[in-house]
Amino acid sequence: MGLIWTILIGFVAGLIARAVTPGDGPKGFFLTSALGIAGSIVATFVGQGMGWYQAGQPAGFVGAIVGAAVLLLLYGFFRKK
Repeated sequence: MGLIWTILIGFVAGLIARAVTPGDGPKGFFLTSALGIAGSIVATFVGQGMGWYQAGQPAGFVGAIVGAAVLLLLYGFFRKK
């Protein structure tokens, strides 16, 4: 059930991250959502690795938005090259 919540939070976080991220990022709904979900999952595992969260505890909404925004910025950076 934790993975399902991570995906749902990541979906919303991807949409919010796209709205607040400057630049010309992905325009597609599905790509933005996929990057948001991936950002949420990455934020969860990085937070657990750094000791910020316990095993099985998701990153939370703010962490998911930050993770999604970082992935959106990286996507925009590597796509231009």
